[in-house]
Amino acid sequence: MSSIYGKNVKVSLFGESHGDGIGVVIDGLPAGIELDMEQIAKHMQRRAPGNAAWATARKEPDVPQILSGVYQGRTTGTPLAAIIRNTNTRSGDYCQFTETPRPGHADITGSIRYDGFNDPRGGGHFSGRITAPLTFAGAVCLQALAARGIRVHARIYELAGVKDAFVGDAMYPISVADKPFHVVDDVQGDEMQHKIAEAHAHGDSVGGIVECVATGVPAGVGSPFFDTVEGCLAQMMFAIPAVKGVEFGKGFAVAESCGSENNDSPIFVDGTLTRKSNNAGGIDGGITNGMPIVMRCAFKPTPSIYSKQDTVNLTTKENVELEIQGRHDPCIVPRAVPVVESAMAIVLLDLLG
Repeated sequence: MSSIYGKNVKVSLFGESHGDGIGVVIDGLPAGIELDMEQIAKHMQRRAPGNAAWATARKEPDVPQILSGVYQGRTTGTPLAAIIRNTNTRSGDYCQFTETPRPGHADITGSIRYDGFNDPRGGGHFSGRITAPLTFAGAVCLQALAARGIRVHARIYELAGVKDAFVGDAMYPISVADKPFHVVDDVQGDEMQHKIAEAHAHGDSVGGIVECVATGVPAGVGSPFFDTVEGCLAQMMFAIPAVKGVEFGKGFAVAESCGSENNDSPIFVDGTLTRKSNNAGGIDGGITNGMPIVMRCAFKPTPSIYSKQDTVNLTTKENVELEIQGRHDPCIVPRAVPVVESAMAIVLLDLLG
């Protein structure tokens, strides 16, 4: 199991979805960071389950208990450890999946990788539940970055084919974090929610895209070839369950462009070096160029759906049908927005050293 990320700021995740608790140890944080616990709690609640119609009915308070690394409201420089207790588990909903694995989940691959000794309840360590301590770690890193003038914001860019408003260089004109549904255009947001409800009514699920932007990151961060900013961010983003694609700036659309259209020409504005455009998403040669870092993550539809699906019985070696019960998100994209923000914050703080 490899659940540790980072070189300068190391983040180690632990726990299982239906175990006693889940948590994180953050090693390498600078001493003296003042933690706003109210803001951390607010950030955590954006991800927490059971708070909206589009989220799983599993209710968890997701209140982190800090065990070490903080004294009188500031980081001490020693490892910061926090635990989040699981309080609302229904493990019986998952008993059958060791024999009849769920399509789209790690039931088969996890069992093969760990010789059947992995905890299958609620997906165990493979569960999206583990993004709760990741989000806490990111909330801490966001505050450390803010002290350096760096801001990280994300939104729902697209959901079930419905796109949010175009906002130029992804500089959101309003704060979507304070909204219950993280979009710029509320009309488009209503249509997205309709798509979720429609899929849920048919026992199905939908996916979407989260866009994340970091501003204030200085030029010169990142090292080719294997510690490029894109490479480090992509590694972290693909650790988030259900992420199946990551792009930067113009992304895959660059394949349809000519160089004359795609190149970001440098320009001086009032003596400051900048770019005429930001098709590269703030990164050239794997190194930040001072423009906003723009990244998008594609999330697959939630694989746990109530419609019947084809699977196998591993004991009898027969092809069978499976009906999944329990509590599941018809779309994880809305709750993934703060997770992506947190993941980017962890990577940037690690890269900045």
